[in-house]
Amino acid sequence: MKKINFKNLTVQVLTGILLGVIVGFLFPKFGSELKVLADIFIKLIKMVIAPIVFFTIVIGIGNMGDLKKVGRIGGKALLYFEIISTIALGIGLLLVNILKPGSGFDTHGAKASDVAQFTEQAKESSHGFVEFILGIIPDNFVAAMANGELLPILFFSVLFGIALASFGEKGKRVVALFEDLTEIFFKIVNIVMKFSPVAAFGAMAYTIGNFGLGSLVSLGKLMGSVYLTMFIFIVFVLGAVAKFYGFNILKFIAYIKEEILLVLGTSSSESALPRMMERLEKYGCSKSVVGLVVPTGYSFNLDGTAIYLSMAAIFIAQAYHVDITIWHQITLLGILMLTSKGAAGVTGSGFITLAATLSAFPVIPVEGIALLLGVDRFMSEARAITNLIGNGVATVVVSKMEKEFHPQGETEEADVTISA
Repeated sequence: MKKINFKNLTVQVLTGILLGVIVGFLFPKFGSELKVLADIFIKLIKMVIAPIVFFTIVIGIGNMGDLKKVGRIGGKALLYFEIISTIALGIGLLLVNILKPGSGFDTHGAKASDVAQFTEQAKESSHGFVEFILGIIPDNFVAAMANGELLPILFFSVLFGIALASFGEKGKRVVALFEDLTEIFFKIVNIVMKFSPVAAFGAMAYTIGNFGLGSLVSLGKLMGSVYLTMFIFIVFVLGAVAKFYGFNILKFIAYIKEEILLVLGTSSSESALPRMMERLEKYGCSKSVVGLVVPTGYSFNLDGTAIYLSMAAIFIAQAYHVDITIWHQITLLGILMLTSKGAAGVTGSGFITLAATLSAFPVIPVEGIALLLGVDRFMSEARAITNLIGNGVATVVVSKMEKEFHPQGETEEADVTISA
């Protein structure tokens, strides 16, 4: 038998998750107080995300030089995002209608007061089309960086990169400086990552301690439906896309296993963003494509969130015996196509977006999201992992479209190891 290498990050994160489940189950009060460990880690990661996104987008566009190429890559990425996320929404609606997880559900335990904070946050954040477009343009770029607002950062970064590319050779000095600064920030990420097993331990101890293993039983049907739908989406939809573009989805998932485990532990796809960018470059995607597609995907390609939102909305309708016609569902699909784009990759944002969606679609009672409070945390892991895999596949696909995919030795070795 092979000796377990406890110096390996994957082993450390898995150990942290397992210990967290045990501590949360045996000492629930103590476990529920350990969420602070995950919060510290996510804050540390969020601390470097804004500058990394800014620098990588600017470097990607600056190195391209050809502004037509920037527009072409961005256009292909956005078209791909819209098609795949719409398929994700459609699959969610289809399977929730077939499986009917909300039928016969007891709604008496739902309290409108439990969801007041989410509905208030949903009211404060505008989700109309005009507000969405205006929200992309920052009032102040420094404030957007300070607050970690991804869409405004993306918008300014693209403008900055285009302006820099127009300087030609003179702009290369700035690009070289940004490349050096990016290396420093990735070094910070590597230091922060040493804390990830502790964060995974704290997050799982909190989840089990706060909600208990029993909370999984009452809403197990919905959870099972969501997990099954995301599995089908990853294996069959993303698997078909990967096969069409000449790579294997299972080998790709095995290649990014450490990032997936990190997301599993923290319930946030953002926690793996910096490392995911590094891994995709090592996989063979060009730096310019990675720099443009990955950060954009974190706002426009949230496949897991799309599946969850569509299934959760219909689940609430089924639980409250609300008759939803096909036209209602098409309208809901249209609203979700917009609201799902504004959901960030942080735990809880999907809940706020669901509240905003139901507020814009009064056919389904918004207080119904109280039914999901107990298990939303457990489903957030599936959302975040699906988002992560979806963005990884999108980056490889766009790289292959642009003929900027050049596999490196590490990837080839990983594939051999997986298939052995």
